Amino acid sequence: MGVDFGDSIPREKIQLEDIAGWTLAVDGYNTLYQFLAIIRGMDGGHLKDAQGRVTSHISGLFYRNVNLLELGMKLVYVFDGRPPELKMEEIRRRSEQRREAKDQYLRALQAGEMTQARKYAEASTVLRRDMVSDAKALLDAMGIPWVDAPSEGEAQASVMAIEGTVNAVASQDHDSIVFGAPVLVRNVTVSGKRRLPSKGIVINVVPERITLESALTATGLSREQLVDFAILLGTDFNPDGFAGVGPATALKYLKKYGRLEEIKELAGPLQGINYPEIRKLYLDAPSVKGVRPEWKPLDKERVVSFLVGEHSFSRDRVDAAIARVQSSKADSHQTETLEKWFG
Repeated sequence: MGVDFGDSIPREKIQLEDIAGWTLAVDGYNTLYQFLAIIRGMDGGHLKDAQGRVTSHISGLFYRNVNLLELGMKLVYVFDGRPPELKMEEIRRRSEQRREAKDQYLRALQAGEMTQARKYAEASTVLRRDMVSDAKALLDAMGIPWVDAPSEGEAQASVMAIEGTVNAVASQDHDSIVFGAPVLVRNVTVSGKRRLPSKGIVINVVPERITLESALTATGLSREQLVDFAILLGTDFNPDGFAGVGPATALKYLKKYGRLEEIKELAGPLQGINYPEIRKLYLDAPSVKGVRPEWKPLDKERVVSFLVGEHSFSRDRVDAAIARVQSSKADSHQTETLEKWFG
């Protein structure tokens, strides 16, 4: 789930057109999970092709990429590598939660409770290796580069943003800000209307921009203290955070004591987590590699063969989407610099 800063850091609502021409490092696993969770039928089941293979993820990936390419954006998808040992407990917990949600989904489905079934179906989402392979094959056909990070994908994407390889990181989670990314854009790949089965309502999901500078200014923290702030709230490496400590209390502690290890009220709980290693992981981002993405033109024949020939997509819809990209003014967009936001 990553760090949840809530309203403690500022965020600016934007339109996709505001970042037309930008180069984005997209959190690949995060994006595919979102598509698998929300692109489902009324009974909560995934979209599938004629052979019964899940296609929700590649459907979302294709049509959202078309929208972004049409705006002249350059995308590079970053996929997680081997998770740090610190994250293994959280991974095990998530797996157990998904198994429980799957059982609840099947019970709700059998009882004919479609609203509940849809809610539990989203919570039971599993991203398999073959799904990631499908996504990479589609990206190749669309001329969009991808990177397998040595470890945490958001660490890799953040370093790419710090080095200027991309303008921003695109992810639903806030972790890239903690890793030091200058700019994070959220809801880029899932913007639009979304139904919330548990509440029976439809909400409008809009993109938003968060900057490291604004986060530090609003909280009055240094970069190192922002990492401690994240640890106090709970990260993938200490998901439970600290009992009774929300954003306001965490900020109060850091303003009073300066560093995590100086917080007297948490001396006992702090002994239960390896906070020095968590802090080091966020500050140093040790497991990353140099990346020089190469973008290519969309290959219509490959895209049609993959989506229509292999996965039963509508030829007319795929052709129409490809035509939008090929007739767009994507080539005329110039990648904007961050001066637009900080000048």
